[in-house]
Amino acid sequence: MLSVVQNPKLLPLQGKTLAEIARTRNQEPIEALFDILIEDNAFTFVAVFGMSEPDVALALKQPWTSVDNDSPGTAPDGLLGQEHPHPRAYGTFPRILRKYVREDHLITFEDAIRKFTSLPAQRMRLADRGVLKQGMWADVVIFDPEQIRDLATFEQPNQLSVGMKYVFVNGVAVIAEGKMTNMLPGKLLYGPGYRAPSKRSPGRS
Repeated sequence: MLSVVQNPKLLPLQGKTLAEIARTRNQEPIEALFDILIEDNAFTFVAVFGMSEPDVALALKQPWTSVDNDSPGTAPDGLLGQEHPHPRAYGTFPRILRKYVREDHLITFEDAIRKFTSLPAQRMRLADRGVLKQGMWADVVIFDPEQIRDLATFEQPNQLSVGMKYVFVNGVAVIAEGKMTNMLPGKLLYGPGYRAPSKRSPGRS
């Protein structure tokens, strides 16, 4: 399914599957794919339906498995609201709490939170994040565990999840009473392998 295109002429194709597009163009899917990549200068983002639910469940249950969201930033309105992202952009963590914790009882609530917070922080060796503790950066999320749920779907992905009350990033509220505050307190985080670019001496290449 085409999620995000750069060529404005291709915007009507967002949210459609390659098979649907090929039919309207009277092409084979592989021919339509190559034409779209050429027309979009190969900047096309897609959602691929290649995951197996039993595999996802098996992986999520493993104690060493943490959870992330690799979708780029998006929004339900404005310029980014014109895109048709993968629903995980809006619903990754609420979906796990709704489906795999509350409905399927696959993992416990506490284990889910660990997989969202302290486990990935440990994996990335971010020693000052991931737990609520004095001296750590104040990244805090407050939500109703019985109400939080995802609304985003493949057909209508630009939908915010519900049940989130407050989100603090570095001690500053970016969501308060369920509303965005327009504050931008985030910062880049570097792992232990990061090396800052060295400054070159004047006159030397």
